[in-house]
Amino acid sequence: MTIERYLRLVAGFFVLLSLALGWLVDPRFHWFTAFVGLNLLQSAFTNWCPMVALLKKCGVRPCS
Repeated sequence: MTIERYLRLVAGFFVLLSLALGWLVDPRFHWFTAFVGLNLLQSAFTNWCPMVALLKKCGVRPCS
């Protein structure tokens, strides 16, 4: 898999996890959902995402 696919996988997992935790444990977990959404939004404008940098360090191959 490429970095873009891993990024979508991680973002989707974090959103679903935080929604489930917000519903089952404490509604304050929804703030994590907002954080993920804001990070995706800023990465669309700045073309920089911390998760991409982390994935590159882990050796995930970039897109062709």
